[in-house]
Amino acid sequence: MKRLFCLLLVSCLGVVGCSYERLEPSFKSEDTFATDGTMQSTPNFAQFREIPVPEKATMDLKKTMLFGNDPLIGRLAFSAPYSQSSLFDFYMQEMPKFGWREITVIRSANSFLTFSKGNRVATIQLSTTAVSGSDVIFDISIGKSLQAE
Repeated sequence: MKRLFCLLLVSCLGVVGCSYERLEPSFKSEDTFATDGTMQSTPNFAQFREIPVPEKATMDLKKTMLFGNDPLIGRLAFSAPYSQSSLFDFYMQEMPKFGWREITVIRSANSFLTFSKGNRVATIQLSTTAVSGSDVIFDISIGKSLQAE
């Protein structure tokens, strides 16, 4: 009986060992999910309703870390095929349309724009890329309420 059990156990292990299949994740880090839960191969900027993102922007998923969407908190990093100067003007014009109030801006080789909305602060860093276009790092954090009293 003991011998039969051992033989049966070895047989089962042999079958399991032969049928081993390498498991792969069902999605890769470059994949994202649409609002309906389906997987998509390119990031969807439309999910960020509180901030303007220029057309043709490409999200850097290795540098992006966002928490929630209402309100949006975290870091959004992307590249865009526009000059830093054009992106600076874009954000100066578009951020107020999304309810953000300018706090301070620095226009230089690496530009910084800071805005507030309620108890959140958004800092946008713009830098020119070596090839063409610009990199954008968009940080949104919780801070003291900066609304005008």
